[in-house]
Amino acid sequence: MDLGLKDRVYVVTGATRGLGNATARELVADGAKVVVTGRDEKRAAEAAAELGPNAVGVAVDNADPDAPARLIAVARDHFGGFDGILVSVGGPPAGFVADNTDEQWRGAFESVFLGAVRLARAAAAELTDGGVIGFVLSASVYEPIPGLTISNGLRPGLAGFAKSLADELGPRGIRVVGVLPSRIDTDRVRELDGMSADPAATRAEHESRIPLRRYGTAEEFGRVAAFLMSPGASYLTGIMVPVDGGMRHGF
Repeated sequence: MDLGLKDRVYVVTGATRGLGNATARELVADGAKVVVTGRDEKRAAEAAAELGPNAVGVAVDNADPDAPARLIAVARDHFGGFDGILVSVGGPPAGFVADNTDEQWRGAFESVFLGAVRLARAAAAELTDGGVIGFVLSASVYEPIPGLTISNGLRPGLAGFAKSLADELGPRGIRVVGVLPSRIDTDRVRELDGMSADPAATRAEHESRIPLRRYGTAEEFGRVAAFLMSPGASYLTGIMVPVDGGMRHGF
């Protein structure tokens, strides 16, 4: 199936590792060109080098107000176009209500929420018919996850913003989509499992509640996200797609 990705240009934030990196790999493998970002300059350059000549790395923080304009300019200057952005950012600090400080909430709001809003707003001003804005969110959009209070507070709000944006941009032919990972075998999920007294038992418990009885791989997530960002998904907008092995039981 030709997804129509050849020579399309995307910005993928938080793409030096994990889910953002897996998505960038799938986009490039199907012919797209990507601007990959991360906070560390060396890691951003290495990630781009691993992806080959159709990738360029830029060190930015999603919370930086200047990041959106800079990234779009890099896409246009380096690859001659800009067709979409996938906003991915590392998960906010874990913790329960009593554990998380005001400082943690403010930092997470700037990077996870307001940074994503700024990126999407800037992209919306630059994109034309056929453009797409994607958000890597979380299963916490639908159901709170114990021990991830900040994520539980911010991710559903960002999903609501994405739905509103889809309504506003639809008449211009610009799509907005959300991808909701659950137990994907990434450094972040392994870190969360590792916070328990028995990480192996914790993983086994989670797997027992997944109909497919295993964690997903980053590659499996990346393929779904790349499809949603592609012209092959041209009639999908305003949707939140769980990538969870069937863990969400609601319709």
